Amino acid sequence: MTAIDNLRNRIDLVNIPYTDRGSRLLLFRQGDTLFIRLAERWAKWEYEVGHYRQRPPIIGTFKFSDVEGATLSMHSETYPHVVRISTAVGDFDWTFVDAETLLIRLPPGHHGFEFEALAQRGLPDRRGGTLHGKRNIAYTTNAHLEQNEIDALANGRFRVRVTLAAESGDVLLLNVTPRLGYNRSIPSPEAAIDASKARWLAWFEATPPVLDEYRNQYDYAWWIMRAGLLNTRYYFTREALVPSKVHYVGVWQWDQYFHALAYRHVDTQLAEDQLRIVLDHQREDGMLPDAVHDEGLVTHLSNPVDADVTKPPLIAWTALKLYQTSQHLDFLKEIYEPLTHWHNWWMISNLNPSGLCEYRHPFSSGLDDSPLWDGGMPVVSPDLNTYLYIQQQNLASIADLIGATEDARKYRQEAEAWIGRMIKVLWDEEHGLFNALREGKRIDVLTPFSLLPLWTGRLPAAMTERLLRHLVDPATFWPEWPIPTVALSDPKFDPEQMWRGPTWVNINYLFVEALEGIGQHELAQRLRRKTLELIMRQPDIYEYYNPLTGTRPPKAAPTFGWTSAVYIDLAIQETQKAERSHTPSP
Repeated sequence: MTAIDNLRNRIDLVNIPYTDRGSRLLLFRQGDTLFIRLAERWAKWEYEVGHYRQRPPIIGTFKFSDVEGATLSMHSETYPHVVRISTAVGDFDWTFVDAETLLIRLPPGHHGFEFEALAQRGLPDRRGGTLHGKRNIAYTTNAHLEQNEIDALANGRFRVRVTLAAESGDVLLLNVTPRLGYNRSIPSPEAAIDASKARWLAWFEATPPVLDEYRNQYDYAWWIMRAGLLNTRYYFTREALVPSKVHYVGVWQWDQYFHALAYRHVDTQLAEDQLRIVLDHQREDGMLPDAVHDEGLVTHLSNPVDADVTKPPLIAWTALKLYQTSQHLDFLKEIYEPLTHWHNWWMISNLNPSGLCEYRHPFSSGLDDSPLWDGGMPVVSPDLNTYLYIQQQNLASIADLIGATEDARKYRQEAEAWIGRMIKVLWDEEHGLFNALREGKRIDVLTPFSLLPLWTGRLPAAMTERLLRHLVDPATFWPEWPIPTVALSDPKFDPEQMWRGPTWVNINYLFVEALEGIGQHELAQRLRRKTLELIMRQPDIYEYYNPLTGTRPPKAAPTFGWTSAVYIDLAIQETQKAERSHTPSP
């Protein structure tokens, strides 16, 4: 069975839209109507059109009608390359011609369609019509038009009504674009559907094989990794995966690092571009933006505190992983200076009197609403200083690879001193973990980030043992679906609220790597398998999960990028481990 067949009807059109690589168009269904939303923010127009998650569709209440004008009941069948809408008059097959254009193959006979459009003016013509507004729309057909009307409604909307006589091979083309130039050139529907299928088949055929038990969700995760890509526009300088086309439209820095981990298995340039889109917007002082949107950057926020905002320093770690797969040394040479500039920003601009670095905005941690920040900022946190230790080691490895041997020596010396300061400043002998500190005082919240220094691999054995005991304790961090982002025993634990308790699988991924690095291979495999099983429990792939039930908390975003990327990489790891265990020794 091909991946395309395996994904039949996974795109339900209700929670999971039909979309394609690079496209801003999201096709949904509600009852016997369809609608198209845009994966665009329009921040400068929010006062006028509302937030993009609640904004009316660009094309709404799209329905097919019979010769008498009665609305036709719909049945949908979906695949990555085509959506078939079956009605009493025949099948309407939808496919993407390009990122801005949907083609609908029409059944022969007399029938019609209508829809509402968000626009400022509209004009019918002999092949369909055009509508102009924040985004421009053209509808075009080669069928014989019997009725073609565009009527103005209230609130900046227009209604399009069309009846037609279609022959075999006739189509309707819907083009939604920010440009003045429309795509109104009608291709063969068979050729368009075949071309779309071929693009998807080529994508899936490039993916590494995995064990059969992981295959269903693996194919779906790879669908998200392609369908969730957005094309370039304004500040969006590279083709890049957004965390969720439905929920988060933009690039967030550390999301891109996890996305790149999956892309390295199929497309070197696409993987590298997930880093480049962030580096393209590096500030003069070295800071990398928190987020990149079409219309601008997020580098400073006034809420909940007034401070610069970025994301955890994991880019060198990611770059080295990409190199280990691609052996593309030129990429490391390309980005080395920006990486060192970024590292220096942390060391110069965020140094605490303790000699370690601090978070000055909660969002810079990526753990936006963690109770670690409830008492205010800044905070000297074990996770940040672990990331910086890992970054020093990764920069040393990259420097060695590109021949900067003196830099490599310097970064290794820095790392050795850094882990010593971490132990001196943050280790809590009484509690057997690393503290987060505000104004030099322990923050009394138990999170797994107090255990993350395990990842350094440089802790004394007694410390490592105590941290591991915390990790595998069912009363704290090892419930049915580990690892909760606040300990179960902590009064602030909430299994449904973002970073206040749910399991985030990117954090699990870091702990799997940490455990492998310190020789805890069996425990790493247990966590890897539990993480894979957690993601496999639901039809969709979500932002985070309830660690007690394994279900989706209400606000967790669907079709989520880094969860898909982590699933892919862990499934490949588990497959490779199984293959090694069955390979006879030479």
